Amino acid sequence: MNFTQRKPVTPGEMLQEEFLKPLGLTQQVLADAMGVTRRTVNEICKNKRSITADSALMLARVFGNSPDFWLNTQLRLDLWNAMHDAKRMQRIEMAQPIDTGRESGSPL
Repeated sequence: MNFTQRKPVTPGEMLQEEFLKPLGLTQQVLADAMGVTRRTVNEICKNKRSITADSALMLARVFGNSPDFWLNTQLRLDLWNAMHDAKRMQRIEMAQPIDTGRESGSPL
C-alpha cells in the first residue's frame, strides 16, 4: 500500500471550509436542512463523529453532490489513521493471505 504521508482533509474540515463558510451557512441551518440536531453537525465539524451512509446521503441531498464524495472523504481519513497508528499496523500486518490454490493473476 502506497499512501501519502500527509494526513488527508477530514470530512469536518471539508464541510466547514468548502461548504459552510463559503455559503455563509451556520451549523444550525445545516442541521435543520439535514433533519438532525446541531450537535450532530457540530460533532462532524469537530471530527468527533464520522460520516455514515445516512449522513453522506443527507449531505449529498443538501449540497447537490454525491454521497460517494462524503464517504470517500471519510474512507481516506480512516485508512490514513489505520496506517499511521503503530498498534493498529502491527495487528494489520499479522493478517496472512489465504492460499486458494489458484495461480496468481488467474480469473475468479
